[in-house]
Amino acid sequence: MKRPRHRRAVKPEGARDAGSGPERPLAEGMAGLLRAVANRPWLFALLLVSATIVAYLPVWHAGLIWDDGSFVVNHPLIHRADGLYRFWFSTEPVDYYPVTSTMLWVEWRLWGANPLGYHLVNVLVHSLNAVLLWRALKRLNLPGAWLAAALFAVHPVNVESVAWITERKNTLAMFFFLLSLLWYLRFDSGPSPLAAGFADGAGPSTLNLQWRWYWLSLTTFLLALLSKTVVAPMPLVLLGLAWWRRRRVGRRDLWQSVPFFVTAVAVGLISFWFQSHRAIGSDIVRTDSFWARLAGAGWAVWFYLYKAALPFGLSTIYPRWQIDGGQWWSYLPGLLLVGAFLAFWRCRRGWGRGPLLALGYFVVMLLPVLGFLDIGFMALSLVADHWQYFAIIGPLSLAAATITVACGLLGTRRLFLAAAVGGALLVVLGGLTWRQCGIYADPGTFWQAAVTANPNAWLAHNNLGNVFFEQGQTDEAMFHYQRALEIQPGYATGHYNLGGVLSQKGQVDQAIAEFQKALEIQPNYSMAHYHLGEILRQKGQVDQAIAHYQKALEIHPDYAEAHHSLGAALLRKGKVDEAITHLQKALEIHPNHAEEHNNLAGVLWQKGQVDEAIAHYQKALEIRPDYALAHHNLGKLLQQRGQVREAIAHYQKALEIQPDFAPACNSLAWVLATSPEASVRNGVRAIGLAEEAQRLSDGHNPMFIATLAAAYAEGRRFPEAKTTAERALQLATTQNRTALANHLRAQIALYQTGSPYRDAGRASD
Repeated sequence: MKRPRHRRAVKPEGARDAGSGPERPLAEGMAGLLRAVANRPWLFALLLVSATIVAYLPVWHAGLIWDDGSFVVNHPLIHRADGLYRFWFSTEPVDYYPVTSTMLWVEWRLWGANPLGYHLVNVLVHSLNAVLLWRALKRLNLPGAWLAAALFAVHPVNVESVAWITERKNTLAMFFFLLSLLWYLRFDSGPSPLAAGFADGAGPSTLNLQWRWYWLSLTTFLLALLSKTVVAPMPLVLLGLAWWRRRRVGRRDLWQSVPFFVTAVAVGLISFWFQSHRAIGSDIVRTDSFWARLAGAGWAVWFYLYKAALPFGLSTIYPRWQIDGGQWWSYLPGLLLVGAFLAFWRCRRGWGRGPLLALGYFVVMLLPVLGFLDIGFMALSLVADHWQYFAIIGPLSLAAATITVACGLLGTRRLFLAAAVGGALLVVLGGLTWRQCGIYADPGTFWQAAVTANPNAWLAHNNLGNVFFEQGQTDEAMFHYQRALEIQPGYATGHYNLGGVLSQKGQVDQAIAEFQKALEIQPNYSMAHYHLGEILRQKGQVDQAIAHYQKALEIHPDYAEAHHSLGAALLRKGKVDEAITHLQKALEIHPNHAEEHNNLAGVLWQKGQVDEAIAHYQKALEIRPDYALAHHNLGKLLQQRGQVREAIAHYQKALEIQPDFAPACNSLAWVLATSPEASVRNGVRAIGLAEEAQRLSDGHNPMFIATLAAAYAEGRRFPEAKTTAERALQLATTQNRTALANHLRAQIALYQTGSPYRDAGRASD
């Protein structure tokens, strides 16, 4: 029996096939282009890295913000040659992140204090993380793996982890975390290494290769932990992925996860010790109950989901929630979260499987920062954008898969449509990331943005005050310090900073009161002890100052400035040997501080140890050749030893560096006016220098006036010399400078006889 032939319908004139027209070739062309990219992994990886770099272009001009200085640029262990050993094998670091510290130790030797290098590395590491995420999701056969990786690359919530140099901990830990995950998936995709025999036909070499991927995964997981221990929940992620791939967690999966759990616990305990004993110490981070923390964990999860979905109003310091564990409604967010898990679990054999994995991964990776463990930052806020850098992969992957699957329902144009929807989303997110990067330009911009986003962020007010103080805007600094204390009255650092600005404004008594309040709140505040000692010493209360310096050194034995100031105070008490001991200790701590060498030289000179004094002056000038004061002081010492020409050279160098340096003008004028060597003397120049010293000192220094008198005498202007010397004598007598007054009487007698004064070896004051 013949099958009936179907006649092809004739298309009416002017009619078009469905899907024909100019939009169809465009869609097909774009789809073809996208398939070409998808078939060349290296090309997509390059596009991903390029897109990340473009989104983060403003970071290239960013500076050092918050703790970037103390964590990187000014970190004493990063500067030390043995810093690597101390990072790995000592308890000196505040946190135990030795892999991150090692990387920064190397970079400091490449970039120094220039933030550009650190920022570029952070952006590049983040872009590599996006590539690794793409490959890992691809291996899991997740729909839209490319879109998930791109969303992660340009999502503005991640700006805090990428643009903040200190958060190299995050980007580097993520790199090793994803590498470990990728290698574990390669291991887990092969024949079962734990299966007895080789029933699948896999030989010993194949199984050995599979185990290599396992050990590589475990090693990179350890490196991730040593970069930042927030990746500790990864073993739970591995079990979750085993369930996702095989719909169950078998005995093999459990055994394979054991070394990961052991490694996570071991490194986690070390990190916990450092966090509690070094980072937090005696500080009180939280006083709320376990139940309040449990309720807060539910709040935090929904907060992070909200910021992942709608990344607007981002802040570096979010308002700190006050959660009452005794109120039933405090637990509603957590109960809703449990309800979501139960709903997804019930539908796990269908549509709920993907959301269950995504939400489970999200919560698991947030576990270290949900508030059950104290973190120093929680004294400011219970949430932070950089805390969801690892967790955000879950919701982004779910969103990308949902978009891709939804577009796939539309037929052959699904790739083009997915790219169009995803591209629009990426453009919006990339624009938000670009804008968010702008707040990292400099500390002033950063802290102003923090205050604008959260006016009650007391730390932001304090640090913005620091910016104004460094710029010399003391009124603005005082306003923000006072605002910080209005919000947080028990903030010791706020009282300390307010004391500093009051001291600079000359309000000494108010400054003392603020330093004392800081010490009432925090008795072991070494810097407050030191600066209170400084003010008391300036007021002449030397004994009280010494007590505070000693307390500062009891708390912080390596406090170089306190050793120096204690040495200066002891000098005023006539305890020269004790003073020298502390000045030498300051130099042991900071051997390349030219000022300390200059100060110690002065004390040694006073004690008669001239050769040692000269050596320290020379060391100061070796460290800092443009140190005008050290040139002048060395010149005075050499003049006293009769090395007049060498002294003149140092006086002249001091004036080249600092032309308005009155003491150097006076000292050089004195030598040129009074030297016994005729070839050295120059009356005309001596008069000019002495008159300049007079102008710079407002004519109230009797020694400078005496030098001018000697210069007039050398220039044969004896009447002026006599009159000027008599004026100097009157000032010296008024100031009870007996030795100088006696010298002036002798000089006046010479000038009356028409004779200039000759100094056989006395250097000018």
